[in-house]
Amino acid sequence: MEDTSVVQLHQNKPEDECPNLSLRPLDVSDIDAFMVWATDAKVARFCTWEPYTNKEDGLSFIKNTVVPHPWLRAICVEDRPIGTISVTSNSGNDKCRGELGYVLASKYWGRGIATRAVGMVAETIFDEWPHLERLEALVDVENLGSQRVLEKAGFQREGVLRKYVVLKGRSRDMVMFSLLSTDHRPT
Repeated sequence: MEDTSVVQLHQNKPEDECPNLSLRPLDVSDIDAFMVWATDAKVARFCTWEPYTNKEDGLSFIKNTVVPHPWLRAICVEDRPIGTISVTSNSGNDKCRGELGYVLASKYWGRGIATRAVGMVAETIFDEWPHLERLEALVDVENLGSQRVLEKAGFQREGVLRKYVVLKGRSRDMVMFSLLSTDHRPT
């Protein structure tokens, strides 16, 4: 089987601000880069976690959650991590579905990087995990930037799930997006 641990976008457009975008495993040696976005309250706003306050907790997260995760990659510019993207596969009767999640350092917002990273995953994940038929993403209704990312990457907005999750002490409405293995994906 071909090594798919690093995904490189081969067709960088001349207007790309970050032409050297790649996805690769994140490891403990990336802790300083990780702490840049993991300590940022703007980044953590719509995430399930609070901003990290110390490097030890960040190292523990990388060792205990990131490294053993079946599909979590660093979003890198010139091999320097600026965020992460993951796909978590369901099991049992739900094994045909996987959930996409991503986070990006706020310094890089609005440059199309997250959209490109999501597109890179969409180009490869259905081949890497042939049991997946559906990739879905849940986005807070107030997170308009993330909704635009998914729409530009070819995901379909399916609807709003009212009072779907308690996030940071508040019931939140979430927007469900999906991409099927049979959907045409932008190139």
